[in-house]
Amino acid sequence: MRILNLYTGFLEFCRFVQIMGILIRHSVSSWFWSTRMGKRHIKRHPDKDLHSFPEQIRMLIEDLGPTFVKFGQILADRPDVLSERFRTELKKLQSQVDPFDNNTAVNLIENELGKKISQVFEWLSPECIASASIGQVYEGRLKNGEEVIVKIQRPHIEDTIKLDIILLRLMAKWFVKSYPKYAYMDLSGFVDEFSQQISNEMDYFNEAENMTRFAKMFEDDPTVHIPLAYPAYTTRKLLVMEKITGIVPDHIDALREKGHDLHAIAVNGANALLKMIMEEGFFHADPHPGNIFILPGDVVCFIDFGMVGTLRPREMNFIANFLISFVRKNPKGLCTALLSLSGKKFYPDMDELEFELDSLLKRVGNVPVEEINFAGIMQSCLDILTKHQLRVPSGMFMLGKALLTLQRFAGELDPDLPLTPLVLPYAKRLVSTQYNLRNVAGSVFDTFSDYIRLARSLPNQINEILYKLKEGKISHEIKVDDTAAMNKALRNIGNRIVLAILLLGLFIGSVLLLALAPEYKSGKYLMVFSASIITLMIFFRIFKKR
Repeated sequence: MRILNLYTGFLEFCRFVQIMGILIRHSVSSWFWSTRMGKRHIKRHPDKDLHSFPEQIRMLIEDLGPTFVKFGQILADRPDVLSERFRTELKKLQSQVDPFDNNTAVNLIENELGKKISQVFEWLSPECIASASIGQVYEGRLKNGEEVIVKIQRPHIEDTIKLDIILLRLMAKWFVKSYPKYAYMDLSGFVDEFSQQISNEMDYFNEAENMTRFAKMFEDDPTVHIPLAYPAYTTRKLLVMEKITGIVPDHIDALREKGHDLHAIAVNGANALLKMIMEEGFFHADPHPGNIFILPGDVVCFIDFGMVGTLRPREMNFIANFLISFVRKNPKGLCTALLSLSGKKFYPDMDELEFELDSLLKRVGNVPVEEINFAGIMQSCLDILTKHQLRVPSGMFMLGKALLTLQRFAGELDPDLPLTPLVLPYAKRLVSTQYNLRNVAGSVFDTFSDYIRLARSLPNQINEILYKLKEGKISHEIKVDDTAAMNKALRNIGNRIVLAILLLGLFIGSVLLLALAPEYKSGKYLMVFSASIITLMIFFRIFKKR
């Protein structure tokens, strides 16, 4: 065990050295091109391809490895964190992960199972069929003859990612400190969100539970299939699931050759995702074509449930209010819905926000309902919120990405398919659910109960305030936004107080030394020295004020 800990520590140290080397190399390169020598070199070679700052950031992320690439890919879908030019560049990031040794993978699988491969599997592929940043995938066949997919986590990946997260936090703080104009990007908060998300992805129990939940969601729907997970063989680092054999939806020619109905596939996929979002509030957050297979009978099968989105009641209420206000062409209702989503009851620039939403509604005012792009409209509204620097829950960006993916998925299969008629039935059910008599009555009852509690507690609260005021115990909390500047000011004040106490103590001590032991000449020197310093400090403060 001790040897394993030492080996893990050695790997962490190597990773740290590797990352520091990459950071130093990019920093030196960036510094060189900003020097006179670098600028002269550019003048002599005008055809040299110089990279912009966003391009430099993208190349740095690619060199840092899979964790940082995944972080950058998620950042590319977050307009509340990064500006458009940064997001455009980060969308070019591609995950390219080399597989680790297959013998190592077999040992890891056996350690997780607590058994030999031959005791559980009739056959396991000697080579991996896919390799990702967190895990590696193999084909296999259980003893009962069922074909399965085996996903095993990379060795020491958890320690590596923990170290990468620490460095991401440091880099986020450095970025904001070095480039104050980008301080509005809450990079530190986003790193915390990413840390939680990737921690969930590293726990394969979560993915197995997600699969079970989605399977229950579609158990009565013959148009959708969710792979079966095998809990008996699943651990935190090992996931065994049903093997799916099908065609990915972007292979249009292959689908036609097999006699599939492209229109039916588009409708089935759209209905599946809309049900996840508008009925359950729990959806597949990464439904790109690589995570979807088309099975015989035009059945749509989703795979890879590591990344899911969850909508809170407030976000479900927002979707209902958004749809009602949009259909009624009511900019004030849209404004209220968006502000409630961001957690704001009062907003000083509400008139400006309402004007922008009204302009958005007028642009689509003459478009037939069947042709309205709800996903694009919702994304535009979220962009307006971001422009006003209002906070948007991260789940809404996952929702926007899922809706846009749905639009591309359906558009490639059947370009003539109008999505709005598919959306409207779910929207009506969502609105009726949110505003049925029972929910409205419950909301009224909750409000009435709040007022009763307030009426009961108000006299006691007033008495407590008056008592504290009389006793002089009323305190006020002062919040300082720029904590770094405040800490620096407090340190300066503390240093000056300490220096003043030392000088004053030195002066008083020298006077006492002269009075009690005049034969010691050092007392005279100390008194002259301390008095001179104190006098200089007083003059300095006087002239500085002038």
